[in-house]
Amino acid sequence: MNIVTRKPILEGWSDDKKYCITDENGERYFLRISDIKQRDAKQSEFAMMQRVASLGVPMCLPIEFGICDEGVYSIQSWIDGEGAESLIPLLPFREQYAYGLEAGRILRRIHSIPAPDSQEDWAVRFNRKMDTKIRKYEECPIKYPKGQAFIDYINANRLLLNGRPQTYQHGDYHIGNMMIDRSRKLNIIDFNRNDYGDPWEEFNRIVWCAQKSHRFASGMVDGYFDGNVPMDFWKLLALYISSNTLSSVYWAIPYGETEVNTMLNQAEEVLAWYDDMTNTIPSWYTHDSFVG
Repeated sequence: MNIVTRKPILEGWSDDKKYCITDENGERYFLRISDIKQRDAKQSEFAMMQRVASLGVPMCLPIEFGICDEGVYSIQSWIDGEGAESLIPLLPFREQYAYGLEAGRILRRIHSIPAPDSQEDWAVRFNRKMDTKIRKYEECPIKYPKGQAFIDYINANRLLLNGRPQTYQHGDYHIGNMMIDRSRKLNIIDFNRNDYGDPWEEFNRIVWCAQKSHRFASGMVDGYFDGNVPMDFWKLLALYISSNTLSSVYWAIPYGETEVNTMLNQAEEVLAWYDDMTNTIPSWYTHDSFVG
């Protein structure tokens, strides 16, 4: 591809360099450049994106992968549109919910890709992960006022992890990694944290969705389960959100006071939704608008 222009994209937390590029025909594409040390991981990521795209998932389509002077690169199709997190909260409630339904149905399609047989047992892997998070939280100089509620919930519900299936995961599935294109269609972006694990763990970032739109978050759950949400899902979601929230405060410290305060406020909001982790279903969930 003959690149004529290259404009940096500064949003996001990734260390990758990202650009909007234009070819000689005026067509725009998304260029991501990573460190050469990540070659194998990025090649695998690109191959999995091709597999996801083959399922008909609306997304940045993988076009080209290779090595360049700056490292390894991938070129993807450009989505001309607006970020879902800024647009969806402005829409009528029914439309917010409808986009949530679509996000849930897309996620179910992504999870149709099974994990390799070589995957470590999920309960063993995630219990180890939670143990590390609890230890780091207890060592952290900043604590949540009611942080013990997360630890208590985790320790009381570890058995829920036993026997959980594993599938391919987008790895960072939330409203901030979605776009609405010019035809008003929902698209998924940013597969750079892709992984394998319990498909229900993928909902751990629904916190970000619920903060932007309760209707969107409710629709996402209903769309995934076609309106029939099992109680075990809610119990596991609370476990995964507890684990995620616990690690957020020490993760935020290197990014400064503003980010730390964001996580402190988020933890307070999560505890309010779950009544200090005594309710299994978060207060933002509303099922009454489900349409099949």
